[in-house]
Amino acid sequence: MEAKGLTPILNVSDIAVTVAWFEKWGWKKLWDWGTPPTFGAVGSGKETCIFLCQGAREAAAAAPTPPRFSRRETKRATRRLDVGLGGRRGRDAQALPRRRLEVTFPPTDMPWNVREMHLRHPDGHVFRVGRGFEPKK
Repeated sequence: MEAKGLTPILNVSDIAVTVAWFEKWGWKKLWDWGTPPTFGAVGSGKETCIFLCQGAREAAAAAPTPPRFSRRETKRATRRLDVGLGGRRGRDAQALPRRRLEVTFPPTDMPWNVREMHLRHPDGHVFRVGRGFEPKK
């Protein structure tokens, strides 16, 4: 199978809190579903979108254990999602800390020619935000 795109689904404890967190990045709520909302999406630009699913963590923990994974592995897998995001402007990674986000790794030039930083979502998800750069000669 050849994938034409990928839309991560972020398990969250509160849709509104997560939308507000992404708005600090300059992202927007694209839509939500339910009253109160338990599913939705945030986006940046024309093609970047992350779905948000509230309460999926609790549902996964209560579900019967899949045959190939232990209950401990299933519960652990639903705790956190690490996501890498690339910015377009050279200052993207530097501007974010000023927006009151929890920075767990400050903007740093990495040996693989990416300026990268890590941000922690209120539910513990870690977002790696970076942008490539030309190496100094």
